[in-house]
Amino acid sequence: MLGIKEIEEIIPHRHPFLLIDYIEDYKPGEYAVGYKCVTFREDFFRGHFPQEPVMPGVLTIEALAQVGAVAILSQEGFKGKTAFFGGINKCRFKGKVVPGDKLKLETKIIKQKGPMGIGQAIASVDGKVVAKAELTFMVG
Repeated sequence: MLGIKEIEEIIPHRHPFLLIDYIEDYKPGEYAVGYKCVTFREDFFRGHFPQEPVMPGVLTIEALAQVGAVAILSQEGFKGKTAFFGGINKCRFKGKVVPGDKLKLETKIIKQKGPMGIGQAIASVDGKVVAKAELTFMVG
């Protein structure tokens, strides 16, 4: 398990844009499973939407990418580097993420060639898929 300090040693994201609270399990270059405990105090809820707070879907995808970045950047050859988006494909949103949810974030690296690759990503709440996508990354 990795806490915030260990995550910050691997990826460059910081508050308020570090969107994962902890990594439950990971294998460098293969996969990572992390969580975001969504609270009403998240800044984005002030405007999205005040009458019905919903975590923006793009932030759910970003959280999945950050979990994937932990898997990629924890490899020996990529330590200290940054993983950038190269593309988002087959993205589907299947449910809302609201205050009080414990968002499970799973990203499996399905293809990698040098500094580029693809991760298969699934976000879920209480076992129900709320988003999934194929995320292309480039390490720079």
